[in-house]
Amino acid sequence: MSADEELAKDLGLLSAIAIGIGTMIGAGIFVLPGTAVARAGPLAALTFVIGGVTALFTALSASELGTAMPKSGGAYFYINRALGPLFGSISGWANWLGLAFASAFYMYGFGEYVNQLVGAPAIGLGPVTISAAQTIGLIGAALFIAVNYMGAKETGGLQIGIVLTLLAILGVFTIVGLLNADLESLRPLAPEGTPGEVLPVTAIVFVSYLGFVQITSVAEEIKDPGRNLPLAVIGSVVIVTVVYALFLLVLLAAVPNDLVANNDTAVVEAAELLFGQYGVFGFGLGTLGWGLLLLGGLLATASSANASILSSSRINFAMGREKIISPSVNEIHPRFGTPYKSILITGSLIIVFLLFGNLEILSTAGSVLHLIVYGLLNIALIVMREAEPADYDPDFEVPLYPIVPIVGTISSFALIAYIEPFVILLSAALVVFAGAWYLFYARQRVESAGVFAGWILDRSEEMPDAAVAAADTVRPDAVKAADASATGDDFRVMVPLANPRTEKELITLAGAIAKQRGGTVHAVHIVQVPDQTPLARAEENDRLDAESKKLLEQARTDAETFGTPVETHTVLSHRSFEEVFDAARAFEADQVVMGWGPTAHGRAESRIDELTHDLPCDFLVLKERGFDPSRILVPTAGGPDSELSADVVRLLREEFGSEVTLLHVLSDDQSREEGEQFLEEWAAENDLADAELRLEDGDVETAIAEAASDATLVVIGATGKGLLSRIVRGSLVLDVLEDIECSVLMAERARERSMRERLLGREEE
Repeated sequence: MSADEELAKDLGLLSAIAIGIGTMIGAGIFVLPGTAVARAGPLAALTFVIGGVTALFTALSASELGTAMPKSGGAYFYINRALGPLFGSISGWANWLGLAFASAFYMYGFGEYVNQLVGAPAIGLGPVTISAAQTIGLIGAALFIAVNYMGAKETGGLQIGIVLTLLAILGVFTIVGLLNADLESLRPLAPEGTPGEVLPVTAIVFVSYLGFVQITSVAEEIKDPGRNLPLAVIGSVVIVTVVYALFLLVLLAAVPNDLVANNDTAVVEAAELLFGQYGVFGFGLGTLGWGLLLLGGLLATASSANASILSSSRINFAMGREKIISPSVNEIHPRFGTPYKSILITGSLIIVFLLFGNLEILSTAGSVLHLIVYGLLNIALIVMREAEPADYDPDFEVPLYPIVPIVGTISSFALIAYIEPFVILLSAALVVFAGAWYLFYARQRVESAGVFAGWILDRSEEMPDAAVAAADTVRPDAVKAADASATGDDFRVMVPLANPRTEKELITLAGAIAKQRGGTVHAVHIVQVPDQTPLARAEENDRLDAESKKLLEQARTDAETFGTPVETHTVLSHRSFEEVFDAARAFEADQVVMGWGPTAHGRAESRIDELTHDLPCDFLVLKERGFDPSRILVPTAGGPDSELSADVVRLLREEFGSEVTLLHVLSDDQSREEGEQFLEEWAAENDLADAELRLEDGDVETAIAEAASDATLVVIGATGKGLLSRIVRGSLVLDVLEDIECSVLMAERARERSMRERLLGREEE
């Protein structure tokens, strides 16, 4: 059984923002100030502000993309979807390995702080010497890999506790620092040689801002992502930037700068100095301050590593789901419901990097790889806005578009120039590797070309030949094969199946349409799984597997009676009707034929769905009372949906030799002559001139019900009434369904609708 697996929605707003803050605040406060102050002096505080402002531009873009596509993988998923799998491979590898580098950096800092307590010696292994910080970091890495292995909910809860404790410790230190601050300590604000170091130091400390986009990496697990994701992403950047700037200024104003410079645990010694000036019952509080900030350093570096491991494993998981890497990494743990293989792979990389790297290489490698991802992410937003795919409907939109993503792109790529050349070369080698990986491995397996390539190819006559050739060259082999095998455009009719009793009628209708159009039937069994049940666990259900196979095999048999190609799919999902839309997009359906029922899964569009969805393709919804197309009634008042109903009727007439009657009910301001003229012209335009024409006046619903008494099937275009009118007065189609005895087929064209149209309906045509 194949399945589109989903991760449980365990993370609330507090957990999500804690992941962002917890990832960022560790390196920024407790590890990097020593390096920053040594090179930039008091301007070190400015480097963190510049880093925060740069991050904020990308945070805005990430928030829009995240609310439009709340999927596991975050930035990787958005880039892959917008720019295609070549850039998806580059961003996926860069994001994944960048977080692994950063996690190793955080654990190295964790080791430095623990070593303040234990004073462990270095360990010699032949020609290799492992420092005490590395040894302790390895132990800590194993611990946090195990925590993530056990599940996202445990991770979110741990992050909340760590972050709240950490902020409390920093708050106490800041208050004590303010009481002892001397602004003269900040003079000169820009010592000789330091202004030129501001941007290079910003590039080094930018590793402190990796956490905000990693929130989107677990977007699929966040409750109410449309609201909580932007609040968590943008809020975490703003909070952390303010904390960085205030804390570092207080630190430099309260203690000698020489104490901070080139000291990886400077804040601990600063706390001991500041708190030592106070006493209780004659005892100095220096040890208390030392202990508090040591605890803070441990919590900060630990939370950074914890959150990074969580996010990096989800990127690995998403890459496997999109077949950039082997889908075997998608395997979900039967007990914990986590992608345990991807967590173990990521953990192994962290251990390797920790063994062979040092603080500066680990931090700068993490920075440059993420700056590449952030630049591509801003470009992805521009592509999605300009291409306007039908399913792109974000709950949050970037203000001042396109200025924000353009500035975000330029600033992200520009900072790379200030990073150590060795690390730039290392990162460039990774980009080349990721591109080659796609061309020689993933291109044969990936099944989606991305929005950008399709946008170029759709405008091939307007685009430069080089751009068209490049877009076609990097397309996945599966997409090219599908195009090559199609005669014209292979017409795809998707049939969502939920009820074996109606399977035959739906497949009969879909098979007839596919045969007449020379297309393919895609029978899709959408199985709704309770939220409490992991999808992988449901996948192992033998009874469910057997039922699905039986249903799809019967569908295949019924469709093949028409001599049409048939493909069958099973999709496990926690969602209900929304999965029909996603499946239609995934299988690139031209038309969906589905059953109509008020309660069954995948059987009817609710009023909420009417408000929140654009149809991805043409929909035919059958109210089945024994499918018999021998005598078809087609009520029409014009419009695109009536034209679709005419298209379907022509196909059914060709396949079954149906007798067709066209019905037009006169409006209040329409004469009989005008009605006759309209119906004759409409019949001729839609190649139904030989049909019987029937003109009625009076109540529309009554006229349809009376005319349907002689019909075996009514085919009708969707009503132009909108959501509010349906709620207040009821729907024309729904009322007719209750009044007549034969089957009814409702047809609705794919279209994008404005919010006004969704609420009030489109104007009658």
